[in-house]
Amino acid sequence: MRLNAWVRGRVQGVGFRWWTRAKALELGLVGSASNRPDGRVEVVAEGPREKCEQLLTALRSGETPGHVESVGEQWSDARGDLTGFVER
Repeated sequence: MRLNAWVRGRVQGVGFRWWTRAKALELGLVGSASNRPDGRVEVVAEGPREKCEQLLTALRSGETPGHVESVGEQWSDARGDLTGFVER
C-alpha cells in the first residue's frame, strides 16, 4: 500500500523528518518525508498496510519531535517506484 500523510503543526526545524525516517526504516517502509511551503510535512510511505498504519499511529502518537496538530491521510495502491526512505 501507499500512504500519503500531511502533518500539520510545529513540525519543521525540530527533527520531525529525521524521526519519521527512523520510524519508517524500523518498520521496513520506503518513501520520503518532505517539508512543504505551507509549514506541513508530507510523508509518503510504501509497504504492507499494517506497517503503514503503524507509522500513521506513530505520527499521531504525541511522541514526535515538535507538536502535531493534525494528520491527514490518503491511501492508494503502491507504485513500487521508491527505494530507501529520504528526507527532503
